[in-house]
Amino acid sequence: MPLEDNKPFPKRPRLKHFEYIGIYTYFLTILTSGRQNYFKESCTVEPLINLLRDTAEKERFSVTVYSFMPDHLHLLVTGIEERSDLQNFVKLYKQKSGFWFKQKTHLKLWHLSYYDHILRKVEAIKDVAMYILNNPVRKGIVNDFKEFQFNGSFTMNIYDL
Repeated sequence: MPLEDNKPFPKRPRLKHFEYIGIYTYFLTILTSGRQNYFKESCTVEPLINLLRDTAEKERFSVTVYSFMPDHLHLLVTGIEERSDLQNFVKLYKQKSGFWFKQKTHLKLWHLSYYDHILRKVEAIKDVAMYILNNPVRKGIVNDFKEFQFNGSFTMNIYDL
């Protein structure tokens, strides 16, 4: 069943007693509006990757890995300063990318909310990165994550993993 844009993400809302500010690592999933398959062409995804890079730099986040699946985006990001604010980062990225997409297509890009998981100290960043990178393999899109053109990282060479 498709999600309604005016409904919160079904997994859970933001944590009430956590500020999402500081040096934390997050696994994010952001759905496209109506789960539409917008991320299938380089002419769409490449500008969104550039906006992601710009937004991450501005908002003081490192992007360990990203995977633009056809109808959603997975990110593994880490705040790199005590003032890094995840909610501002996501809001700004969705705003900039949504504006660009609307100008190009006249369509809404993103679902209203997003899912976040704050990594605990016992969770290995590399394991979560590999989970994200292998999503196209699990979905039957490619046989090896290195074949998927919309996987990447701003901090490492994923082909060395």
